[in-house]
Amino acid sequence: MSGHSKWATIKRKKGAADAKRGQLFSKLSRAIIVAAKEGGADPTSNATLANAIQKARDASMPKDNIERAIQRGAGSGDGESYEAVLYEGYGPAGVAIICNILTDNRNRAASDVRFIFTKHGGSLGTPGSVAWQFDRKGIIVVDGEVDEDTLMEVALDAGAEDIAQDGTQWQITTEPTELMPVRAALDDAGIGYASAELSMVPKTTVSPEEKEARQLLKLIDALEDNDDVQEVYANFDISEEVLEAVAG
Repeated sequence: MSGHSKWATIKRKKGAADAKRGQLFSKLSRAIIVAAKEGGADPTSNATLANAIQKARDASMPKDNIERAIQRGAGSGDGESYEAVLYEGYGPAGVAIICNILTDNRNRAASDVRFIFTKHGGSLGTPGSVAWQFDRKGIIVVDGEVDEDTLMEVALDAGAEDIAQDGTQWQITTEPTELMPVRAALDDAGIGYASAELSMVPKTTVSPEEKEARQLLKLIDALEDNDDVQEVYANFDISEEVLEAVAG
């Protein structure tokens, strides 16, 4: 499992995201608005919107908030106008980082992201400098006890590409278009999961030393705390002990 997936799971367990729920809902609304504006308000024919709605539901975002965001995106276009931007860079130990941005002020977003990278020992790269090190995939994390044979049968029959165990967790990898069918199959089989989302999966990973790892995780968290940053992906592999210690 990628280091970033482990880090996100550990923070969820410790409730690190609860205090920032308002900011999270704002980001989720923004993603829904843009998806509905670009691809229409019907999630059955707009996969990007369907994924954005599901992610909002997973975060326990109220139904009314979701519906308002869809309506705003499918409306006349008045109000906020968001632009999608991709920033690529490097963190401590040369870790490759990708930031997906939705912003109403590109200059502000660029300045903020550059400042965060520099402050935490990283640097912005040029477009395409690190994206080639990642593949777009669906990732489902199953956390806890589960029957291996049942999990394999259900996930593979539904179209999963790969299933791997890492400690007490399983990671199911799918093609982007197969994420929702595999998730639905797990739901039907009564198999719970910690998360299910589209992600950028690194082809290779970097294992920083503990000092660099702590600095790197501060960089990742600072980026994720920025209002314009929707997702952050990185190719680090840090031991679970260090991740737990930093999260604590």
